[in-house]
Amino acid sequence: MEWLREFAWLAWIGAALLLGLVEVASLDFVFVMLMVGALAASGTAFFGGTLVAQVLVFAGVSALLLMVVRPIALRKLKPAGPGELTNADAYVGRDGEVLETVTGRDGLIKVIGETWSARSYDPDKTVAVGQKIRIVRIDGATAIVEEAS
Repeated sequence: MEWLREFAWLAWIGAALLLGLVEVASLDFVFVMLMVGALAASGTAFFGGTLVAQVLVFAGVSALLLMVVRPIALRKLKPAGPGELTNADAYVGRDGEVLETVTGRDGLIKVIGETWSARSYDPDKTVAVGQKIRIVRIDGATAIVEEAS
């Protein structure tokens, strides 16, 4: 028991290392905040703080980091939010060019350097080769398009 009191700082560093490993596996910015709290508690133990002081420093630093630093880090490192479109949805509203005549049944377009199968939004309209189009929606692997104005 005497050893633990004398080397409590080492136990906190061990806990910090374990929390760091868990953070590497989760990449959620929770365990890294707890890791920093454990390092702060290690410093408290090294300079002779009591076990109660160590636990309070760990809890206080961890809570502060979770409430202040984590949200900022998440905004900076994971900017994609629910309003940001990804994958096929990101093509909606984009302009392209007709490669093969687009009808209500089939056609071929080029958008952002990619070739897509396409159908006309209005089944009775045909868009000729070379015309500019705008993607209205994506239906599976087919772009539903209209002539760009």
